[in-house]
Amino acid sequence: MTVVRAWVLAAACCLALAGCADGPAQPPEKETPVDEPSSAPSTASPPPSAVQQSVADLASSLGLPADEVEVVSVEEVTWRNGSRGCARAGMAYTQALVDGSRIVLRAGGRTYEYHAGGRRPPERCDEPTE
Repeated sequence: MTVVRAWVLAAACCLALAGCADGPAQPPEKETPVDEPSSAPSTASPPPSAVQQSVADLASSLGLPADEVEVVSVEEVTWRNGSRGCARAGMAYTQALVDGSRIVLRAGGRTYEYHAGGRRPPERCDEPTE
């Protein structure tokens, strides 16, 4: 028997035995549908704490009671990098997608953006880059 035939026979035996190792075939488990990512705004909202933290931060920085801060919109986004859409000149950011949210608040006739994502708390973004 040649060396090539011996290897082919050994491989065939391994494959045959591997197929028997798990016992009788089981029906496949029911698959759970996976949501496709979307760039459109989502109706889902981030954890309430991100919105509450944003409201509390803005109220504190403006010297207003929290009930005078209006939540205009909350949008789920995927930031292009660790800047979370608020890049600053001279700073380096991780180059990975970051799931998060854009929170728009209104107080005193002005609107303010807060960007949340990753493990960091939401931050006010006065000059959004995305």
